[in-house]
Amino acid sequence: MSDTAPLILGIESSCDETGVALVQSHGGPVPRLLSHALYSQIEMHQAYGGVVPELASRDHIRRVLPLTSQVMQEAGKTLKDIDVVAYTRGPGLAGALLVGAGVACALGAALGKPVLGVHHLEGHLLSPFLSADPPEFPFVALLVSGGHTQLMRVDGVGRYEILGETIDDAAGEAFDKSAKLMGLGYPGGPALARLAEQGDGAAFKLPRPLLHSGNLDFSFAGLKTAVLTQAQKISAVRAEPVEAWPVNVLADLAASTQAAIVEVLVKKSLVALEQTGMKRLVVAGGVGANRLLRAQLNAQCQKLKVRVHYPELHLCTDNGAMIAMAAAMRLQAGCQQANRNYAFDVLPRWPLDAITV
Repeated sequence: MSDTAPLILGIESSCDETGVALVQSHGGPVPRLLSHALYSQIEMHQAYGGVVPELASRDHIRRVLPLTSQVMQEAGKTLKDIDVVAYTRGPGLAGALLVGAGVACALGAALGKPVLGVHHLEGHLLSPFLSADPPEFPFVALLVSGGHTQLMRVDGVGRYEILGETIDDAAGEAFDKSAKLMGLGYPGGPALARLAEQGDGAAFKLPRPLLHSGNLDFSFAGLKTAVLTQAQKISAVRAEPVEAWPVNVLADLAASTQAAIVEVLVKKSLVALEQTGMKRLVVAGGVGANRLLRAQLNAQCQKLKVRVHYPELHLCTDNGAMIAMAAAMRLQAGCQQANRNYAFDVLPRWPLDAITV
């Protein structure tokens, strides 16, 4: 490995997006992103209303090598320039993870370069370091990615303390499942958020689960049930199914659902900041792209003189850049060593607080 500026290739294949990126540790506090490429399978899975694991795995196989070639060409690098090959080891879909892990380890073996398995959620957690305004340690992190909603204290790379987490449905699942109940298709979360912009968030009274629980845990399963109950009431009154509702009625329900989710996320984040005494908040994961969430967090944190950091919008969803960045930061901090053991495994279920430091 180069002593001056190690070059890390990152491969992400945990679910329905294939991502590849190159990051270089140039000696500064934050490694530098050289190039990245992403292919989303959304269009393929839309016909099924959700991700089909077997189709996802097969598509990763088709995409990963062409994306790697694209990334190398855009960065003006060759495979021989790579110092470390990083990949998502988990959590995620087992078959999809195996594609990325297999390609990464085969490439590492062929080049005689070490490999490093990265935790998918750590990638999201550190993704704001890819932004034009990277955070500094320590900070409180709100991680809202897919089936995960967590608040944690972050004192450095690999130094994470979970303050609260979801006990059933996560925020992303609440968005997606509520959208499905409204007939908005896949992916539901972004569709619901777009529709909500046309509606009134106070039109329907929906619960804010665990808002006053006295702890920092989350629960959104009850909200999903409340959305279903409300939708059934509206359909009964109107004597028509959801599909026949006027756009304004559907938009009001979408806006009310979004308002409930966002209020819980914002207020719990503020409590976490108060309890820890931190003056810096990092928001990461797909739901971190939500406009209402960003607007409310920005407004509340400005009052408290708290700095808020987000990933760039195009890096909120799964991507190879966050995997390469997490690997580079772990290596730079001395948390982990890459290795030349090319016998790989994957961890479809892998708690973030279980990673080795």
